[in-house]
Amino acid sequence: MAIVPDSPRSLTEFEQRFGDEDTCAEYLAAARWPDGFVCPCCGDSKAWRLESKPWTYECAGCGRQTSVTAGTILHHSKLPLTTWFWAAYVMATQPNGISALQLQRELRLGSYKTAWLLCAKLRQCMVAPGRAPLSGLVEFDKTEMICRSKNDPVTCDVGRNHHGKMLVVGAVEVQGLRLGRIRLSALPDDSAASLHAFLAASVAPSATAPASGEAGYSGGPGINDDPHVMGATAADKARPRVHGVFSDLKVWALSVYHGMRRKHLQSYLEEFVYRFNRRRDRQAAFPALLGLAAAHRPVTYDIAISLGATA
Repeated sequence: MAIVPDSPRSLTEFEQRFGDEDTCAEYLAAARWPDGFVCPCCGDSKAWRLESKPWTYECAGCGRQTSVTAGTILHHSKLPLTTWFWAAYVMATQPNGISALQLQRELRLGSYKTAWLLCAKLRQCMVAPGRAPLSGLVEFDKTEMICRSKNDPVTCDVGRNHHGKMLVVGAVEVQGLRLGRIRLSALPDDSAASLHAFLAASVAPSATAPASGEAGYSGGPGINDDPHVMGATAADKARPRVHGVFSDLKVWALSVYHGMRRKHLQSYLEEFVYRFNRRRDRQAAFPALLGLAAAHRPVTYDIAISLGATA
């Protein structure tokens, strides 16, 4: 996917550049068709823009009319492109993103539902298809996060009782003194099978992931076992990098969202991962998100609700 060049470097510069619909539409078209228009129906590249419909192309091959937003995550949206762009820029580049409630206030949207759906659609785009698994030396572990739900208490018993809390597994590339990319995933249970499934999906077979011999951690793909078994406190000290990521995640979840809901946990984890993995090049995070949004299939409110647990 090509990255649209010359991304704004600040929110002020962004607002000066993307202040009207035509500018946003032109930028989105370049993100969607970096090599020129391609008909989604027949693949023909010859087309002309219609004067009667804003930013709509008619294919010379099959006659199909395609707007710049048709068939994308923005499909049939009644919101202005300037609203979409502002939300995408803040979610992609600002260290803490933005909550739907704050977005509703900032953009004076008509309802919280509208703001939530806008954020939910953008989160759906934050997982790049075919993204490369973590490689090299990888640190991984599990943690617990408090639920925010009317039906789930926010306290739980000590030990393995996860009532009122959610299990999250994380992995981070260790690059000397620096952290590389991360992956985070909600775990359905505390079984070794669930942990190993995460590792198989997130970590390259050639990677090294020390397990330190803890129960349930051994025997997974790419795991190098150490016969020394550690308690929870020692395990935290032995894997400081991934627990540092967990700490940042929990602070963000509480400060921005006041806790996570179980059903939509994975989509929020992907939002955190998206920004973390682009923290050294925030300028590229915005056009990359627009490119992913332009390539993503349409998502309705009902679909966004149903995808909450699996996004």
